[in-house]
Amino acid sequence: TQCCWGVFIILLLGNYWFLPVLYALWLYLDWETPQTGGRRSKWVRNWTVWKYFTDYFPIHLIKTSDLDPSQNYLFGFHPHGILVAGAFGNFCTEYTGFKELFPGFTPYLHILPFWFGCPFFRDYALSTGVVSASKKSVSHVLNNDRGGNVAVIVIGGAEESLDAHPGSLTLSILKRRGFIKMALKYGAHLVPVFSFGENELFKQVANPKGSWLRTLQESLRKIVGFTLPLFHARGIFQYSFGLMPYRKPIHTVVGKPITVTQNLNPTLEEIEQLHQKYLQELSKLFEDHKEKYGIPDHESLLFK
Repeated sequence: TQCCWGVFIILLLGNYWFLPVLYALWLYLDWETPQTGGRRSKWVRNWTVWKYFTDYFPIHLIKTSDLDPSQNYLFGFHPHGILVAGAFGNFCTEYTGFKELFPGFTPYLHILPFWFGCPFFRDYALSTGVVSASKKSVSHVLNNDRGGNVAVIVIGGAEESLDAHPGSLTLSILKRRGFIKMALKYGAHLVPVFSFGENELFKQVANPKGSWLRTLQESLRKIVGFTLPLFHARGIFQYSFGLMPYRKPIHTVVGKPITVTQNLNPTLEEIEQLHQKYLQELSKLFEDHKEKYGIPDHESLLFK
């Protein structure tokens, strides 16, 4: 995003000022696209660079249950991590086998609307199948009579990224019920997804609750909607320091679907009941697979 903004400003201040002006007009006319299904490109999703990206860690997609392509589904992705590498690699590229594992489905990864205000970057992101995380956007994906749509939402969001330390199993989910309401409104079946290894890719500067750094990061999140974890990992030719992620395997496990009956006006009790069911299924998914992916038996998820 920084590079895209830099190019935009350089062009605007130079002899080719008319190019960013024309682009600004295009941006105005195309503003709603991230909320109406996006503009994916099969060519971009098949770029060879994504094969190198998914092989680097490597990233694996694991299926535990068949899904009905006549239905729409809402995947709750956990944890956020720093990069959300597992979500991008599995649902925005064609190199981890999503189409083979889930034939008849189209995945849409929802991200903060903020990013679609960035010139050039927005078009690049849209081409991979990324769309806005706004209510309108999620509604568009789930309101498909033919079925076969998968809305992938990183439930913990920017808040959870601040807990993305190696070994951390803390998920920000107890106060998040918007995805539950959307599932009920459109009768979309809920599927918990846990990405083992997501928090192992970077180290983060210590930011415990109450520290000046954590207070600053949380204030930034409340003001602009996102925050900046201070992370580091390895370099290109050395392993002691840099911004490249560590080569740690990521295993993204897609759980069993929770059947949801459409309810246009759910009560608070019905929302809470489905929320608790989701937490139970997410915990079960984690417990059933943690030993296989190197999590000690005594470790469990911590919901906050």
